[in-house]
Amino acid sequence: MQQHSRIQHEDEPSEGYIKKLIAQGEHQQLDFKFGINDSRKIARTLAAFANTDGGRLLIGVKDNGSIAGVRSEEEFYMVQAASEMYTRPVVPFEVKEWTVSQKRVLEIIVPAVKDILHSAPVEKDDYLIYIRVNDENYSVNSVWLKAYKWKNLKTGTFIRFTESEKFLLSYLETEPVITQSRYCKLSKIKSKTAENILAGFVAIGMISIVFTKHGVQYKLSDEYTKLTPEQRLKKITIHVSK
Repeated sequence: MQQHSRIQHEDEPSEGYIKKLIAQGEHQQLDFKFGINDSRKIARTLAAFANTDGGRLLIGVKDNGSIAGVRSEEEFYMVQAASEMYTRPVVPFEVKEWTVSQKRVLEIIVPAVKDILHSAPVEKDDYLIYIRVNDENYSVNSVWLKAYKWKNLKTGTFIRFTESEKFLLSYLETEPVITQSRYCKLSKIKSKTAENILAGFVAIGMISIVFTKHGVQYKLSDEYTKLTPEQRLKKITIHVSK
């Protein structure tokens, strides 16, 4: 079992380090927790931070930003259990205890881990890959996983550029988003074919995945919208399989 460093005890500096963090509100790299009563749930946050851009978890802080304080050792062991028992592989973290307005706040610092995906349980034995989007954790889908794999291939990512691919880009130039099922219906292609096309465009940076509480959607990437039609075609052509 991986051992984490002991808690580092810190006094809140005069410039208010923790209070400045809290003032940012929860976002992609910052989450507040009043307390911890479910290590599995915290494991999902640790995995999501590690799989995305890293982040900080402030324990003893309510959702509205007010400082409630913690029972330091107990909360620390809950986080340690989340990491060591419920993340695969184990997500590393650093922990600091801050005294703020005579109350103790735990700062859990999770680094971004490159080239390794961490999973956490959604149920007892059902582990999924999580990422952090704004202030929420989302389990990824097969399109995201396939795009991640293809993007990291040493041989590069190659796609087809048939009428089905052209239809998708054309549709998204007039509509803000599309779902995989709607793409299948409109273009009359199978779900697996749609999955491969979407993953290919995500891998080369032409389409972005939009995770929401109501499901997954796809839109043109910021990169795509900034390029001229000629530049888009050139970029796509580079990745077209010969």
